[in-house]
Amino acid sequence: MGQQSLSLLFSLILFFLHCTKTLGQSPAAAPVMPPPTTPVKAPPTAPSQAPSAQVATSPGPVDVIKILQKAGHFTVFVRLMQATTEDTELNKELNKTNNGITIFAPSDNAFSSLKAGFLNALSDEDKTELVKFHVLPALVSSSQFQTVSNPVRTQAGTGPRVTLNVTTTGNFVNITTGLTNASISGTVYTDSQLAIYQIDKVLFPLDIFTPKPPAPAPAPELGKPRKAAPGVESPTAPKDTSGALTPLVLHNNALLLAVSCMVAAIFS
Repeated sequence: MGQQSLSLLFSLILFFLHCTKTLGQSPAAAPVMPPPTTPVKAPPTAPSQAPSAQVATSPGPVDVIKILQKAGHFTVFVRLMQATTEDTELNKELNKTNNGITIFAPSDNAFSSLKAGFLNALSDEDKTELVKFHVLPALVSSSQFQTVSNPVRTQAGTGPRVTLNVTTTGNFVNITTGLTNASISGTVYTDSQLAIYQIDKVLFPLDIFTPKPPAPAPAPELGKPRKAAPGVESPTAPKDTSGALTPLVLHNNALLLAVSCMVAAIFS
């Protein structure tokens, strides 16, 4: 009986120790889930202006403004042409002569890259030159850009301050001015006299946007005598009176001879 009590007591002690060990252990940590992440969207890129659909030719007089308005997204260039009356000059030349014309038309996106108030800060003369710099006084088809001679003449004139060069790589046409590097992005209009191409940047001539060289100093005028300084008499050469005395001497000699003859005649 005593042995059974000891066995029971020993069993209770083991059970108690087992329970104490189990209760002393900390519960297993639950797995930590990463916080949900919101997908980051890439910033939207500025949409590139698609080339204009080519405007079909129509019967009747050619009107550059109507062609650009029909093509769309040339609002700023149209306003600039109207403000300088260059549209009237171009229409007159196209409809009354056989001269060909090529126009590089900057899109509205090309003007939007300029700082605010840029065009308004230009003088009327500079605005006119800017429009003329985008016009070639000859018809250049898309296939002729590969053989065009540089520098290309524009209606702004010729010379190093209005230089425009055209280069091609395959079908890519690049236009450089010394300040601008633009490219043709599409054909807007073409017929037997007029070609209009869309470009992605405004063409800046050096003549408007770089300091003009100083005017040369005027050449000194020749042939005018210098004025003498105040209080200083200019030297004068002595007058030659010998020429004036010679007739007087001859006159006196003749008079003496005549008197002598008269005296001789009287006393002879």
